[in-house]
Amino acid sequence: MYRKISGIILSVLIALAIFLYMLVPVWGELIERLKTADPVWLIPALIFCILSWWVRGFRYQHILSGLDIKITLAFSTACIVISQTVNLLVPARLGDLVRVFILKHEYNATISEGLSSLVVERVFDVVCIAVLGLVSLFYVLNVPAWFIEMITFTLVAGVIFFIFLIVIRKMSSENRYLKIILNLLNEVREASLSVRAIIILGVSSIIIWILETLACQMVVFMFNTTIPFMLILLGIVIANLVKAIPITPGGIGPYEFMLSTTFGLAGISPAAATLIAVTDHLIKNLVTAAGGIIGIYFFRDWIPELISSTISRKMEDGEDGNRQ
Repeated sequence: MYRKISGIILSVLIALAIFLYMLVPVWGELIERLKTADPVWLIPALIFCILSWWVRGFRYQHILSGLDIKITLAFSTACIVISQTVNLLVPARLGDLVRVFILKHEYNATISEGLSSLVVERVFDVVCIAVLGLVSLFYVLNVPAWFIEMITFTLVAGVIFFIFLIVIRKMSSENRYLKIILNLLNEVREASLSVRAIIILGVSSIIIWILETLACQMVVFMFNTTIPFMLILLGIVIANLVKAIPITPGGIGPYEFMLSTTFGLAGISPAAATLIAVTDHLIKNLVTAAGGIIGIYFFRDWIPELISSTISRKMEDGEDGNRQ
């Protein structure tokens, strides 16, 4: 338990250190730029963020339908925003487990089905954002080599994963643990590898990331700055690929750092790039948190207890594993 708590404290300190590194050198200019901001652009930014969550809900609804779990769009969206709200509070994406247990509680879904639905969602998220990143590379000059390597690695890993799903289609095993893994991968394949699923999940994933980019574009306008759309897209791609590594709760810190670093490629001043990156992520996190609160109300009073017990259980399991 104490090691897990220490891990949470360490991840928060990492996020804080990144913010201090970004904000302290440009604090004076940052305050001046804040005074000239045009808040009217917040409205379309919020609209794009909210739309992206509903599209996420639609995509997750379709993933679950591939596992013969029929849910409403409202339920699907509520599941996602609640789990992502928890991810803003704790590291290692523990909030994703909350979604698994919501499905179990409400629809008697198995743990395996819940986990496989998360795998499908994550794979399509990462692969489709890498595809958009690859497209943006044709429009952005002086891209660091490691940007290209990260995007290429993600795409290759995604292709290998899908090929692996096809290859193991007829594999079986009497080993208990291997049997569990094969069953999970079977469910992943059922939910993702039909032509219809690939089209729907692929297109919806691309729409999600375009909406995320448009929200950031509105923040750029809010601070009277000009950044090419394709560079903003590349920034969203790199920031989210780095954010996928659960170093800090909700990727707070690494996301802002990578987004502002990408904007620097266009000669944007450190103060402007930092302000845009921080504001963009703040808006998106506030929309997520608001959606999470509404989602908790949607499920009534048993959700807070579920969130608490899920996190506690995960911490205790980790501590038991360390003792062994």
